[in-house]
Amino acid sequence: MRLDKAVSQVTDLSRSDVKRAAKAGRISVNGDIVTDPSSKVVETDTLCLDGEPLLEPGPRYLMLHKPRGCVSATKDSEHPTVLDLIDEPNKHKLHIAGRLDIDTTGLLLLTDDGQWSHKVTSPRHHCDKTYYAHLAERIDESAVEKFAKGIWLENEKKRTKPATLEILFANEVRVTISEGRYHQVKRMFAALGNRVLELHRERIGDIVLDETLQEGEYRPLTPEEIASVK
Repeated sequence: MRLDKAVSQVTDLSRSDVKRAAKAGRISVNGDIVTDPSSKVVETDTLCLDGEPLLEPGPRYLMLHKPRGCVSATKDSEHPTVLDLIDEPNKHKLHIAGRLDIDTTGLLLLTDDGQWSHKVTSPRHHCDKTYYAHLAERIDESAVEKFAKGIWLENEKKRTKPATLEILFANEVRVTISEGRYHQVKRMFAALGNRVLELHRERIGDIVLDETLQEGEYRPLTPEEIASVK
């Protein structure tokens, strides 16, 4: 592989940036300065930038406390994205395991492990999601049983899967669902004549949002959190 391509794959540098760094004598291969960005390298070579070894990052698993107004996307022409909050090498390789609406806050998972991400989002793996919701109107106790039976959503051919509704206060609830239909939680309450004012995801499977993370902050998942996604 060409040196400029190899270095750009394990850093945030573009190929042009790498070429300039090489010509400036900032890149070494196996301890020798290499100024020709077209030089060939192999997997066993040790590449360094400014004396620091460059390693291909292994699978990454991140927990982000998503703020309101930030879109769950890698690129957007109108709004900041969750990737704008991430300071990691090659962050463009990360993808979102279970998106949140622009006005929804809370737990968001990012990874570059496609199989792990699929287990988070696929209904077959029963990775339940728990949300706190602040409603516009008082919620009736009868809603608990309706959620447990499944809700008919507008323009859907079948009910939602059974969901758990816990009434915290008159218009504050906690909801646990096992699906990920479009705007599902908001539409479930809309089907009962209510409206969600605030929505916050607290949990995905056994992974709970870290209380120490402020909005916009993130941290790597622990080995136990990663392994909890079966």
